Amino acid sequence: MIILKRGGTIVAEEKKLIGKVTHYFGKISVAGISLTDTLKVGDTISIEGATTSFEEKVISMQIDQKTVEQAGAGDLIGIKVKDKVRVGDNVYLVS
Repeated sequence: MIILKRGGTIVAEEKKLIGKVTHYFGKISVAGISLTDTLKVGDTISIEGATTSFEEKVISMQIDQKTVEQAGAGDLIGIKVKDKVRVGDNVYLVS
């Protein structure tokens, strides 16, 4: 994806695969994500699948119902999401 910033600067947005959606709890809009790399509160992620495509900033995340600031490969985290996600959707870190 290419983003045109103010002043005409063109910047390439990079995405790195960091996990997959394993669960979705629709009533509370929470995605369960199995991570393959590090994710921190404040990072921007993109969730993409056959019918899913949106970006959002990670405001908080939990492991076993405990709030954490960072998680790594092998962790199963829960994050609040603004839109519906589906099991198998890819999760990318956007930089």
